[in-house]
Amino acid sequence: MKTILLLTASNIFMTFAWYGHLKFKFLEGKSLFFVILVSWGIAFFEYCLMVPANRGGYLSGEFSGYQLKIIQEAITLAVFVVFAWVVLKEKLAWNYAVSFALIILAVWFATAFKPAGAAAATVGH
Repeated sequence: MKTILLLTASNIFMTFAWYGHLKFKFLEGKSLFFVILVSWGIAFFEYCLMVPANRGGYLSGEFSGYQLKIIQEAITLAVFVVFAWVVLKEKLAWNYAVSFALIILAVWFATAFKPAGAAAATVGH
């Protein structure tokens, strides 16, 4: 659960780093270079959460690398849906909702079954 919470928090920062500049009033009229620096500054905090999430989730054997990536992508989309609705004021179209549901299904498939011959991650391997 700690891994999922860290991934969620990190994705909130990353969504603001990638898309926040589209609505931040203080960035209007600023150079692209300045906007990139601001986004990079926000992304720093994403890394401070994402790296421990992936490291802890993997080294504990809780998740494989594939599982972490698939879960992270689903969380990214969930965070973006809220961001697009609240910040960008965009509605969720039916085709986006179906696409999102299929990604959630992918997370279930990735985590519900252990592939044959898959070993748990171990520290130092």
